[in-house]
Amino acid sequence: MIQMSRRDFVKVTGTGLALATLPGFIRTGFAGVGAGDNPYNFYFQRFGIDEDMIRKVMAEALHYGGDYCDLFFQNELSNSIRLQDNIVNSASTNVTLGVGIRVLNGNQTGYSFTEDITLSSMKAAARTAAGIASGSAKAAPQSFNATKLMNYYDTKVSYEDVGVKDKVGMLQAINDDVFKEDPRVVKASVNFSDSEKYILVVNSEGGIASDYQPMLRISVGCTAEEDGRRENNYFDYSARDDINFLTEAKLKRLPREAVARTVKLFAAQTPPAGEFPVVLSAGSAGILLHEAIGHGMEADFNRQGISVYSEKMNKKIAAPFVTIVDNGTNPNIRGSINVDDEGVPSEETVLVEDGVLRTYIHDRISAKHYGVKPTGSGRRESFKHYPMPRMRNTYMRSGPHEFDEMIASVDYGILADQFTNGQVNIGPGDFTFYVKSGSLIENGKITAPIKDVNIIGNGPDVLEKVTMVANDMKMAEGGWTCGKNGQGVPVSQGMPSVLVSSITVGGRG
Repeated sequence: MIQMSRRDFVKVTGTGLALATLPGFIRTGFAGVGAGDNPYNFYFQRFGIDEDMIRKVMAEALHYGGDYCDLFFQNELSNSIRLQDNIVNSASTNVTLGVGIRVLNGNQTGYSFTEDITLSSMKAAARTAAGIASGSAKAAPQSFNATKLMNYYDTKVSYEDVGVKDKVGMLQAINDDVFKEDPRVVKASVNFSDSEKYILVVNSEGGIASDYQPMLRISVGCTAEEDGRRENNYFDYSARDDINFLTEAKLKRLPREAVARTVKLFAAQTPPAGEFPVVLSAGSAGILLHEAIGHGMEADFNRQGISVYSEKMNKKIAAPFVTIVDNGTNPNIRGSINVDDEGVPSEETVLVEDGVLRTYIHDRISAKHYGVKPTGSGRRESFKHYPMPRMRNTYMRSGPHEFDEMIASVDYGILADQFTNGQVNIGPGDFTFYVKSGSLIENGKITAPIKDVNIIGNGPDVLEKVTMVANDMKMAEGGWTCGKNGQGVPVSQGMPSVLVSSITVGGRG
């Protein structure tokens, strides 16, 4: 592993990003620190701890005889800049440092955290977490074994070495391009955020794992006016990657897509309400899969008997050409992780295989309950929160059909393209989603653009009504944050184009 200071191991080896608008961006020899076999040197140094301190804190956590304990260390630096109305109207930097200490005793969880990573403060937090147990003290492990990890987001540049002026120059160039795209544009906003998170997880079984987790998100919104009527829309990217993700082609596409999505709405109408076939567009429609179906496959909801899927293991729940996975190993995708927040390596988890429910999304607690291995899905918002089963990148695999074949089979229905707000009842899976834009399908052809449509249904019912799955699966490009029990974590989702035989469409009347 690396044994040097944060500044020392970032070593400049060249300049330039092939961006005429951003000559100041640099390429460096920064190799990240994720996926290391031996996390001790770099991470112990970063958090100012050592093995002896960890053993002493664990001894406090196990003082009353808990079954298991773990320590989750986090250090994160995040930045954000917003340019609106041709000026930078907000910018911020946030630094997070702390440790969360968890003790498990049967089905009970004791949790405490501290932002003061000194031995005395960590021992005090450990005693608080230990309060759920009542029994004889257990010994802390004498040694720790590093978990071997893959690296799904290899990076070369640290965000710490990308100057604020370079970021502002990038946003200003995008802003200018928004107004050049169409004379009807009257307002534009560009938002950029980046973060670098370092985590270290140590547990009472002697396991230790670490990760460096970068993230960026950039979004462009605009408002256009025509004949006194205004429309607005946006386009964004997000990735677990460094600044080199933003190629010249991507930076040019951002304003072009944002404006195209906005001015398209001038010609769009709200369709009539009713029960219609609905084609869910590839990529962004994955949000419906995530919300209406994915949450129901998180193991804690099933362990508690809340989810409609709690009694459907190894039963047919969809057509044989439907396979759904939750995957933390997609390179550079927003929801990917090398290791989860319990120190379990990430993996691809096949939830539904050929229409049959095969497993749930597990953390350590649910895996123990079901007698299976955890799926690397124990995630938390920060060291201030306990982990629970969470999705990473959830998507349906491509099927055997063609998109054109799917459209041709519909006499009258809608193509739902861009989704925004939605509400889901996790238990039964009932949902309402707002479709920002889409198109009518008439006599087997895509015709007029539509907008302002609600689709209303039930996740398991919709899954059963999937009659065609196209061979065009793609992941959503933007940034999504999944909320659950007051915690938000970065996720992504995707879908091929899918035909659902009937969904309630809320439109005119």
